[in-house]
Amino acid sequence: MSRSLADWLSYLEQLHPVSIDMGLERARLVQQRLGLGRPAPRVITVTGTNGKGSTCAFLASLLRASGLRVGVYSSPHLLRYNERVLLPDGEASDAALCEAFAAVEAARGETSLTYFEMGTLAAFWLFERAALDAVVLEVGLGGRLDAVNLVDADLAVVTSIGVDHVEWLGDSRSSVAVEKAGIFRAGKPVLCGDLDPPPVLLEQARQLGCPLLLRGRDFDLAYGEQGWHWRGVDAGGQPLELTNLPLLDLPMENAALALQAFARLGLPWQAPTLVVALQQAHLAGRLDRRTLCWQGRPLNLLLDVGHNPHAAQYLAQRLAQRPPRGRRLAVFGLLGDKDLAGVIEPLQGLVAHWAVAPLPTPRSRSAEELLAALQARGASADAWPSVAAAIEAQAIRATADDEILVFGSFYSVADALYWLEQHGQSGSKRQDNQG
Repeated sequence: MSRSLADWLSYLEQLHPVSIDMGLERARLVQQRLGLGRPAPRVITVTGTNGKGSTCAFLASLLRASGLRVGVYSSPHLLRYNERVLLPDGEASDAALCEAFAAVEAARGETSLTYFEMGTLAAFWLFERAALDAVVLEVGLGGRLDAVNLVDADLAVVTSIGVDHVEWLGDSRSSVAVEKAGIFRAGKPVLCGDLDPPPVLLEQARQLGCPLLLRGRDFDLAYGEQGWHWRGVDAGGQPLELTNLPLLDLPMENAALALQAFARLGLPWQAPTLVVALQQAHLAGRLDRRTLCWQGRPLNLLLDVGHNPHAAQYLAQRLAQRPPRGRRLAVFGLLGDKDLAGVIEPLQGLVAHWAVAPLPTPRSRSAEELLAALQARGASADAWPSVAAAIEAQAIRATADDEILVFGSFYSVADALYWLEQHGQSGSKRQDNQG
């Protein structure tokens, strides 16, 4: 009897004794049994503490605009597992994913694989059969021991380096950088968007003979009265420049990084086409503004998956640049392994009232813990049994001039998208197993 996609995902969650099991040996063995080679002639692997998703979205849009057939692998998903595997015609279908999972299952034999490892190999299986020109691979966790690192990257991209996932990556920027640098390959170019990369990352690039392009030295962006400007270099090291680019909702620092990655690939540089491609890039849940009519009046929401101090600081900067006409109300949930103080402190002065809620996972912090942390800092806050209930409470408070910020986790944003769907917006219920 054939399995549905929901059946497969439920099965995958129970395959391995732990959800995260760092290492490439088991997945590499199954990769060899499947006969998988390179998923495309051009492979760009993107790692970083924050900014991976938007960098991948920008880069994929630039590549597509140049006429390439592009695949993108990312994680986690918000509403549908299909979001993780993008093919030239859109998200991989349920049928295609089921066929890929069946192929990986047949090849693994007695080898145990995690949910993520099964999904990564299934994506590679689909990419090889799609006659792609390029793939953009987003690292799930770290880099060195992540299943995405089974494939040698032609171009390695590091977005940012902060402290997160301490139990896996260590408690310093240097230890995190060691894991991120694990995606580097000898002689292959490396791009880094962090303005202060730890020396260990630079040393790893030097030892491997990787041409290294750094933001602030080889490429950068600047803001002007009419928009923003980008400078960088082409594949031969010659200067390139784009001026008066329109402002974007997604982080323009990551757009600058994607532009430099595109330029390093040596593809035709057609400035008008590239500008349009940047504007077309979209990523649900990242500085994602939504407006709907709720009980006969406008309701303004801003969704952001930011869940660690680095992401919270960036979110606070962007919020300060664009204050609402009225108040900013927050809906907030956080996983237990995240730095609670580090996430809420950058946003304290920007939020008039907080509605906190537990996330739909055993890994969640309790609403009582979140409430206590905020009240100890003098914040106005109350607790609710779910993200949906917290949104409803803030919606009742909100005027047409107010903005409701939903943030703190992929789970928070996924539940917000589901709430929007119930109120006439597009979307569907997410599958579980997210970060």
